[in-house]
Amino acid sequence: MPLKLAIVGRPNVGKSTLFNRLAGKKLAIVDDRPGVTRDRRFASGSLGDLDLILIDTAGFEDVDDDSLEARMRAQTELAIQEADVVLFLVDAREGITPGDEIFAGILRRYQRPVILAANKAEGRAGDTGIAEAWSLGFGEPLAISGEHGEGMADLYALLAGYDAEIGFQEEDEDAADKPILIAIVGRPNAGKSTLVNRLIGEDRMLTGPEAGITRDAISVEWEWNDRKIRLVDTAGLRRKAKVQEKLEKLSTSDSIRAITFAEVVLLVMDATHPFEIQDLQIADLVEREGRALVFVLAKWDLVEDPQARLKAFQEHAERMLPQVRGTPVVALSAETGRGVERLMPALAKVYENWSTKVKTRDLNDWLAMAIQRHPPPAVGGKRIKPKYMAQTKARPPTFVLFSSRAEQMPEQYRRYLVNSMRESFDLPGVPIRLTLKSNKNPYAEGEAKGGAPSYQSGGLIKKEKAMALAAEAKAARAEEIANAEAGIEKPKPVKKTAVKLTGVKAAKARAAVALKFTKVKGAKGSRPGIQKLRGGGSVKGRPPRPTTRTGKK
Repeated sequence: MPLKLAIVGRPNVGKSTLFNRLAGKKLAIVDDRPGVTRDRRFASGSLGDLDLILIDTAGFEDVDDDSLEARMRAQTELAIQEADVVLFLVDAREGITPGDEIFAGILRRYQRPVILAANKAEGRAGDTGIAEAWSLGFGEPLAISGEHGEGMADLYALLAGYDAEIGFQEEDEDAADKPILIAIVGRPNAGKSTLVNRLIGEDRMLTGPEAGITRDAISVEWEWNDRKIRLVDTAGLRRKAKVQEKLEKLSTSDSIRAITFAEVVLLVMDATHPFEIQDLQIADLVEREGRALVFVLAKWDLVEDPQARLKAFQEHAERMLPQVRGTPVVALSAETGRGVERLMPALAKVYENWSTKVKTRDLNDWLAMAIQRHPPPAVGGKRIKPKYMAQTKARPPTFVLFSSRAEQMPEQYRRYLVNSMRESFDLPGVPIRLTLKSNKNPYAEGEAKGGAPSYQSGGLIKKEKAMALAAEAKAARAEEIANAEAGIEKPKPVKKTAVKLTGVKAAKARAAVALKFTKVKGAKGSRPGIQKLRGGGSVKGRPPRPTTRTGKK
């Protein structure tokens, strides 16, 4: 089992920067302003061959009331209680402050192993702060730099000693038993964090009446009916035009990344005004990313006439989001717990649909029925003939349809096939991908034609002929060079003299050419051409030509 390490300290001492370095990737949002991190965040990390479970915490504030800072302090104290070793960071450039001394006294009460580290110790600017850190009473301070990676070897030596003392044993994890990744998204102050706390049964996330409390995408491990679940609480998504500050842009990017890596997305909306423009845009983003979707109407205890409102909301969702038709709508109140028991069964059903695999035979039987019910339209006077269908992958269900003139199939007919498939195979709330492909046309440019080979078959035969001629020319050129080197002269070509035909022989030659010409053009018989070349005789059905010419007067 990895060593659980909590990184604590006052605001803006570099906790999240060190957290990202030990995790090996930029998970926590980092900014120059203090107080960016609010919730405690878990991640797997390593230092050398030492496996760690990292806990990033909010900056310590010496307040004890109902404010947001007091709730952040409570989260930090919970992280200290869960940790095996506490890494106490101070700012080596600013030196020791009264806040550091107060926090050091709080750490002593928890009786946890504490490693004192002076961060931002690169260069000589931190020498004074390192010397002052001795006064905190945690022994020799460790000079490190989370930004530049200095002092990591010394930190590894200290953590390895604690790991040996605690004596953890590694546990084999079953790779097949992976948790279901669920992202909880929505507009600010919709009740996402309250819903997470209600599901797991503890105050894991910071909540309050203030909008925009959550900034990072925080993942929480949980089990439901002996099934592993990973809930990811995200920051509220506002309209793009309203997002101006750098910190909010980072939070928005983190939330979108959580949607990308999720398997099921819970779109939480305020039941007093759901399905606004931003909610519809988030749902469309989830569908384009190919994730399963569940609509959650939070704060349902504030709604009057709930049955009629729920029916109206469902009809509105069907009308505004036809691409995710049939998505379940769960109305609940995370504050009171009303309706929460209906959420996880609906989520499990959507996840099962998202992982569905349909047999090829059933698909083609359905395709024949769908075509018989509504045949595809004729485009440009030519029919489109769907022929065969198969599923290429699941999560989301992806299908490929082979058809003649697939590129000309209208978009409305493709939507008809998708909606009919969703209804026939019971796949509500699941994005369906349908790819159209055409069969190879043997008469198209570059395709092979059946039967005897011909130079009129298309580009493939012409290409083969050109390659053969090029090979012959190359061989002739090589032979010519070899003869030149051997001193063998190339024989001069013999000029052929044309023989002029006169009299009867010339007339017969002209008649043969005329006969060949009329047969190629499809004319009936060869007499007209012969008579024309001979300049005499008569044609059947026509009067004979006059033999004398009238001159001009």
